[in-house]
Amino acid sequence: MTTILEVREIVTRYGQSQVLHGVSLVVGQGEVVSLLGRNGVGKTTTFRSIMGLTPPRSGSILLKGTELVGRKPFEIAKLGVGYVPDDRRIFPDLTAEENLEMARRLAKRSGGQWTIERVYKLFPVLERLRASKGTCLSGGEQKMLAIGRALMKNPDLILLDEPVEGLAPLVVRNLVEVIREIQRSEVTILLADQNLKFCRKVAGRGYIIEKGLIHYQGDMESIWQNEEIVRKYLAV
Repeated sequence: MTTILEVREIVTRYGQSQVLHGVSLVVGQGEVVSLLGRNGVGKTTTFRSIMGLTPPRSGSILLKGTELVGRKPFEIAKLGVGYVPDDRRIFPDLTAEENLEMARRLAKRSGGQWTIERVYKLFPVLERLRASKGTCLSGGEQKMLAIGRALMKNPDLILLDEPVEGLAPLVVRNLVEVIREIQRSEVTILLADQNLKFCRKVAGRGYIIEKGLIHYQGDMESIWQNEEIVRKYLAV
């Protein structure tokens, strides 16, 4: 399996507060990998470090062998990383279609497989809401739009931060199928969530993070069946 992302011993701080204490993980081409852990353990900081939004103080982050540490977020995006933050960050005063069109114009490459039409096929509700402004969309609809916007850049890798947080069960079930369809399109996904049941349905492997360190890794079935690990690191 070809490695697309390799994170090596990254240490990240917010001011004087150290959040990541040497996080390492590997994601292979075409995989869906989960970063599991409770709130506040370093999942979002790991993603922000990869994207250059909160650059690590030390360590290395390689995308297909290219070093990302030291690059600006827009440069990392152009190299093929799409980011869907937990707060979605859509443009509230633009319509759903304008949000997608904005991403298309800024895409790192033209002529990719992901077009507005294909995003609408993946998320039919967005086509019905194409003229609605971002502020008029529900939380689930905004999440769909944020994922669609990331796809419009035709990335090699998508970082999904807390994709099911606050979503209704029906929307979560639909998102399972969405992630499977994205994987079939050969886009690699690294997702961060504390919902083990959801991650088991979509991911092949997982890493468990606690207090800024990876404490366990393995295939999702092994994690699911390990009651001690689940109780220690994932139980709320």
